[in-house]
Amino acid sequence: MSGGVDSSVAAYLMKEAGYDCIGVTMKLYDNEDIGMAREKTCCSLSDIEDARSVCVKLGIPYYVFNFKDDFKEKVIDNFISCYQNGMTPNPCIECNRHLKFEHLYKRAKVLHCDVIVTGHYAKITHDEQGYHLLKGVDDSKDQSYVLYNLTQEQLAHTQFPVGELSKHEVREIAEANGFINADKPDSQDICFVPDGDYAGFIERYTGKTSRTGAFLNTAGEPIGTHRGVIHYTIGQRKGLGISAPHPLYVCGICPEQNTVTLGGSQDLFSRRLTATDVNLISCDSLEKPVRVQAKIRYRHPEQPATAWCTPDGVLHVEFDEPQRAITCGQAVVLYDGETVVGGGRISSAEKS
Repeated sequence: MSGGVDSSVAAYLMKEAGYDCIGVTMKLYDNEDIGMAREKTCCSLSDIEDARSVCVKLGIPYYVFNFKDDFKEKVIDNFISCYQNGMTPNPCIECNRHLKFEHLYKRAKVLHCDVIVTGHYAKITHDEQGYHLLKGVDDSKDQSYVLYNLTQEQLAHTQFPVGELSKHEVREIAEANGFINADKPDSQDICFVPDGDYAGFIERYTGKTSRTGAFLNTAGEPIGTHRGVIHYTIGQRKGLGISAPHPLYVCGICPEQNTVTLGGSQDLFSRRLTATDVNLISCDSLEKPVRVQAKIRYRHPEQPATAWCTPDGVLHVEFDEPQRAITCGQAVVLYDGETVVGGGRISSAEKS
């Protein structure tokens, strides 16, 4: 329970369904750890108190588990390493994978709990082929993209009660039950970087100032000086600090040479990608090419594509049409209609 309305209503729905529930908040960091003096993040003391208030109203026990060391290693350190290596990470995926559905799941087993319940907008079904992860009913809130790492065992012991509801319905339930967070706004930023300044966070956290380097054009010629590779992501246009007769976008980052390549919008399109660290849910393998819809960012509409895995475990995706700003470090998630086939971390993009 993060202190938000979704997990609060999830707890209510489980209790209404007859489950013996306990509420849990994961303590992931102290504000001092991330350089924030005030409580303005989703894991602040006020959020813990909101979660506790809901648990009191529901009459269920409430606990706070300290996972700070695991969060630092699996999420924050990975976040920093990705940016330093020219990638753009998705820390929510890593948090779900390593914290909610690994460490919290293990803690739940120790406590003899049958299921982990979260406020994610997604659905789980089961048939003779096994467990399946599906999109949530509310398209605008669907979070199946950040859950593609779930295994069959985890799916068997997980429930997403709000996946069958719209956000409006969730807030109505919270209001009807007098929850303190019924009208609480959704968090928009990465929890440990609430001001959205990723590069500033990395410099504060590591104590290291970014090393400047050369901006290159697509011909490899120097055209200016960048502020350090951690300041940039593929497709970025704003904040480049360089003038040109036409719009320029980041279309390449090379940390080894400490260069950032700028080009036009047409230079951002790729038809093929590869991904590693692959997890498949709805099938055991992708030895043969299959037709899918593929999503390359959380807010990116799925696009028709063909996907297959090579014997080395690498996922290959070829789109019917070139896609804009395929970004290493982000996830590609494959869908068959409403069902998540699986996904992986993007490691390269090719124009053909």
